[in-house]
Amino acid sequence: MKTLQHITKSLSLVLLLIFGAVGIASAQFDRDMQYYTNPDQTGLNQFEAPFETDVEFDGLNVRLGGANTLQFQGISHDNDAGSLPELESNFNLATSNLDFDVALANGLRMHLRTYLSSQHHEDAWVKGGYIQVDRLDFISEGFASGLMENLRFKVGHMELNYGDAHFRRTDNAAAIHNPFVGNYIMDSFTTEVSGEVYIHSNGLFGMLGLSNGKLNQSTMKSNSSVTFYTKLGIDKQVNENLRYRLTGSYLTSGESVYQYLYHGDRAGSRYYNVMDDGFTSGRFAPGFTVSSFAPNGPIAGEMSAIMINPFIKFGGLEFFGLFETTSGQLATESSDRSYNQYGAELLYRFGAEEDVYLGTRYNLVDGSDTNQEISRFNIGGGWFLTKNVLAKLEYVTQSYSGDGYAGTKYEGGEFNGVMLEAVISF
Repeated sequence: MKTLQHITKSLSLVLLLIFGAVGIASAQFDRDMQYYTNPDQTGLNQFEAPFETDVEFDGLNVRLGGANTLQFQGISHDNDAGSLPELESNFNLATSNLDFDVALANGLRMHLRTYLSSQHHEDAWVKGGYIQVDRLDFISEGFASGLMENLRFKVGHMELNYGDAHFRRTDNAAAIHNPFVGNYIMDSFTTEVSGEVYIHSNGLFGMLGLSNGKLNQSTMKSNSSVTFYTKLGIDKQVNENLRYRLTGSYLTSGESVYQYLYHGDRAGSRYYNVMDDGFTSGRFAPGFTVSSFAPNGPIAGEMSAIMINPFIKFGGLEFFGLFETTSGQLATESSDRSYNQYGAELLYRFGAEEDVYLGTRYNLVDGSDTNQEISRFNIGGGWFLTKNVLAKLEYVTQSYSGDGYAGTKYEGGEFNGVMLEAVISF
């Protein structure tokens, strides 16, 4: 009887997938979306979804997309104690995303992303999603159209728009907009139930955001706080060859057992198993809260952070910079701890369609109060075989220093080696 039930469920699932695929395929002829960043080479350096569009709404449009990546890792690591397990050169787990983007009405779009395969989770699970509102025609045609020329609303269980680095980071399999293989050492990324309001005009824009401060949602009473964040920026295309952008972001959260800004990524790092750090290997989180899963947890904390990002593109030459400072403390601590992060990327893209690039990135994190320092250097390049297929090759080296690491596995710690990554995104 159980066997028959399993067969029936399997057949039902297969039929559902077939009919679903047929239904989606009928809507795939027009893949252009309003106010949308394409997940391919044409979406490079877009940052926020464009505030203007020349795409006309022509009824419900379902865009099925996704991404797949695979890396070959040839990295070794060591520390003063010689206590780290030996690594071998081999392939990492292939990662995969599934994206649904749906044009629901003129200027009204839904996004949903599912991680099908990731380093940290064996099962498929939903990362998050949102609704973006750039027009109010769903109320009545032309409703408040003059006002909406300069406004955008966004709400969902979604990635917070803090800083610009998250637009260039790898989001599980979505790696085509990241010129390198890994993300920044302090990887400021989290998904929370939040709302954002944008005002924009002639290259100037501002955003106000508010979230409930929780990565995992629950109605059980807990020691939590809302998170407030904001961004101001200018983004100008001066002429055909020159574009510049400068943004500043601020985020703050009161005392809460949920402070996920620097450890909100549940997919995992790209540098597998380095420093024997599990799925967050190669990263650093300031630790302004202690999880309920920890032996002495949970312990609440509070924090604030500022990030400044300059971006300049002149012809094929491209610069992206990052300065970030964050401070906070646990409820058990008597004073704040502070950390600074510095990052600089210099790329040169060349070829008829800028299909090839070479570049370097330097990243440094230091804790002046804790006497800790982590530095990383990347050099490499990439080749867009098509606008949807990218191959990357890089050399990476990272080291740990400072008295704050004395007596830990990070004392004298370092890793270095070669990474090769293949990305498909559509």
